[in-house]
Order: sequence, then C-alpha cells, then structure tokens
Amino acid sequence: MDTVRLGRKLGIGTRLAAKILGEKLDAATAPAASTASGTPSGSAPKSPATGASATAAARQTVVNAARTVEKTVSATQSTLHSKAPEYKAKGKALARGSRRFGEAIWGPFVHVGGVLWLEITGVFFALFSVFFAQNAWKLRANLHTIGADHDHVLIYLAVSVLFAYFSLSSFVRARKKARKR
Repeated sequence: MDTVRLGRKLGIGTRLAAKILGEKLDAATAPAASTASGTPSGSAPKSPATGASATAAARQTVVNAARTVEKTVSATQSTLHSKAPEYKAKGKALARGSRRFGEAIWGPFVHVGGVLWLEITGVFFALFSVFFAQNAWKLRANLHTIGADHDHVLIYLAVSVLFAYFSLSSFVRARKKARKR
C-alpha cells in the first residue's frame, strides 16, 4: 500500500473513531441530563442507560478505539519496514532521473558555452597577435640593423606568431567541439 493512501486512511479512521467516541459519550450522558432537567419521556433517548452503565459503555468504546488505532499503527509500521528496500530503489531511480533531467536541460547550455568560450579566447589571442604584428611592422626598417631595435622586431614577430597559433588552435578546438554533438 502506498504511504500516502495509508496515511489518508489512518487519518480518516482516526477522525471517524473520534466522532463515534464523541457520539457515544454524548449519548451516554444525554439521558442523565435530560431526566434531571425534566424533559418529557417521549423526547428522551430510547436506550435505558443509567449513569454507571453509560460510563462503562463509554470506557469500553474508548478501549476499543485505542485498540483499533494501535492495530492500525502497528500495521503501518510493519508495512513501512517491509518496503524499505523498495523505497531505497525508488530514491535511487529518482536521483538518476533528476541527474539525467539536469544533463538534458543544462547539457546544451554547457556545450554551447564551451564552444563560445573557445571562440572568444581565439578572438582575444588574434587581437594580441595583431597588436604585436603591428609593432613589428612599425619597426621593420630596423630589421637589417644590429642593436636593440633589431631584437625588438624579432621578439614582436615571435610573440605575434605564437598568439596567432593560439588563436588558430582555439578556433580549431571550437570547431571540433561544435561537431561533437
């Protein structure tokens, strides 16, 4: 039995037992109150319950209700304990399903974000490469001279080629990653 259905039945049973108990107590105390107030015998209840027998009947009703609740609670506990492995399996299945749901929802965003990140870094590397190539172009006249400017031209060219390689490799990786899916 499902725990929700079991809880509903237990709650309904408890409310009905309380209602019956209340009615029994009202019925048990009603004849004594009606005879004391002097109501006519036609309006009095038909049960010839006296005060002592009404109290005994009420006690018996309470005992019966307590036994019923106790049986229901013990049955509920035994049902829950017997289904513990089943609930663990359902919990694992729920965790696996929610993980797959998260991958299905966030997976495309992560994939596109990774491709976009590689393309953005490729653009930044290309900008650095252009900056160093521009400085090398400005100092190109000093390429044939020997001195500090000659070394600067060579450094600018080397760094420009290095950043161009980083830019191209970043775009190639982005293309491969985009084709993966």
